[in-house]
Amino acid sequence: MTGLPAPDQEIRVVPANHTMEGMAYMIPDIVFSEAGGKPLKLQLLRPWPGYTEETRNRKYPLIVFIQGSAFRSPDPCRKIPQLSMFAQAGYVVASVTHRSSLEGNPFPAYLQDVKTAVRFLRAHGEEYDIDTARVAAWGSSSGGNTALLLGFTGDEERYKTDEYREYSDAVKAVVDCFGPADMSRNRSRILNGEVFEYSDSLKCLIGEPTERNLERIKEMDPVRHLKKGKKEPPVLIMHGDQDPVVPFEQSELLYRSLRETGTETVLVRVEGAPHERSFWSRQVLDIVREFLDSHV
Repeated sequence: MTGLPAPDQEIRVVPANHTMEGMAYMIPDIVFSEAGGKPLKLQLLRPWPGYTEETRNRKYPLIVFIQGSAFRSPDPCRKIPQLSMFAQAGYVVASVTHRSSLEGNPFPAYLQDVKTAVRFLRAHGEEYDIDTARVAAWGSSSGGNTALLLGFTGDEERYKTDEYREYSDAVKAVVDCFGPADMSRNRSRILNGEVFEYSDSLKCLIGEPTERNLERIKEMDPVRHLKKGKKEPPVLIMHGDQDPVVPFEQSELLYRSLRETGTETVLVRVEGAPHERSFWSRQVLDIVREFLDSHV
């Protein structure tokens, strides 16, 4: 079925879409930071402005997405096809990158860069039609770790740089897809070089894997930032139970820790899913959409 009339039928008529509902467009390669002396760029997806007065002035909630990269530089274009459905549904989506740990950027560089992206987007909220009070963080793998840290360290001075520092980098909700939550628990595996692709990155982030340097990794662990009595933004955790890179137990531990603080949290186990790849499905994306619609 193409929707086209047969040659012997009358011309089909459909109404114009003056509100541009369901339409989106992309603004590529927006420079949001000059950290480290070179430009960091984000890819922006946004609903297409309508041609009525009401839709022309509409503001939309923002999703800041961080693709997993083993703490190297994320490819901000990798998930654009999937993220576009969120822009079509009424979100501004910024897929961001950060400096690579392999290029002499130890922790907290990656966290500082993504926080800068959040502040940049708030500073340009009017230009991009962003509702700056409604911001969510979403990441996968190392990007999930980053999204969690964004959620748990909002506006903490120790992670704030001079770029757009008058704006907030706090977020209202977090979606974490198979992100490392408590890497300190893998102390023996790190010392033995058994942390798969994270080993080189971790060495660049914290130094050689000595006992002393491993103490520094605790600051990268989202669970170490949780405090009893301090509710964090709502968190959706999704993780494949056959993940060979970041064990599913990491998300179970995070879920229990969040429950202990009284934070609203949901854990979704994706049955049979590995790391990335077949973890993703339309059902997974629909769960993310439902969570964000309820909390942002």
